[in-house]
Amino acid sequence: MSEYTYPILFGVVVGTATRIYMLRTDYRQYPTYLHGKIIHVALGFIAAGLGTVAIPSILEEEFTAITFLTLAASQFRDVRNMERNTLNELDNYELVPRGKTYIEGIAIAFESRNYLVIFTSFLCTLGFLLFNILGGIIAAVIAIFISTKLMSGGRLGEIVEVEYFEPRFDGPGLYVDNIYIMNIGLPERQKEVLRYGMGFILKPKNFDARATIANLGQRQAILHDVSNALGVYRDSGTPALVPLAKRDLDDGRVGVFILPQENDIEKAKKIIEKVPTLENAIRMPKEREKKLEER
Repeated sequence: MSEYTYPILFGVVVGTATRIYMLRTDYRQYPTYLHGKIIHVALGFIAAGLGTVAIPSILEEEFTAITFLTLAASQFRDVRNMERNTLNELDNYELVPRGKTYIEGIAIAFESRNYLVIFTSFLCTLGFLLFNILGGIIAAVIAIFISTKLMSGGRLGEIVEVEYFEPRFDGPGLYVDNIYIMNIGLPERQKEVLRYGMGFILKPKNFDARATIANLGQRQAILHDVSNALGVYRDSGTPALVPLAKRDLDDGRVGVFILPQENDIEKAKKIIEKVPTLENAIRMPKEREKKLEER
């Protein structure tokens, strides 16, 4: 057997195991189905193989083999397109849609995790060849730790304070605290809203957070996650029962109105705090001011 056989097998196994670990079905229920998971595990296996063979190729001066990594990059971009197209189609049938910003974030995550697998396999094989199996195991632990850190992004609770406010009506206008949500004229609908509705105010902790939660995609992600986790009291064709998030133009606070089937205030607050801070929604105007001051 070749001297590279065991290092390659070790790198492929660890890389594939890392992809399986990162392929978790959570409260967002994606990916859920077995065949969807098989696709991602298979792509993770391919990524692990590419990352593993890179080291033996370099040692044997077979530099043309490294060009396969560029081919892999184009293939994994197709993974992002596949996820984006799939979720966009499914989003049309959601009672509370994810929104395009949330979908793009999920698609980017699926692509980037294949690159993390390549990095993990590369490091494991390198550790095995430079030292021994113990070196490979240490490299695997370090790589998995780094991959875990990189795959987890920020949470909304880090940038806002969440406070509960009972929804109220002022005439036909629905309000959460002093933030206007929408107009509901039918008394029957108003009773349903007061019975099932819950309101929350998101107070930004700084100016950058104010700009981030103003993003419509970030607000839609909040509504989707809460409705997914706690259920939603609505059906198609009931516009008065749509969860909404509106912004206070004076201070940047965001009022969130939801209609959950499970009316648990503390659980809803925890869910809102754990909503991912979408990469495409993050804004840092303070950084711009610092750059201008430095100039």
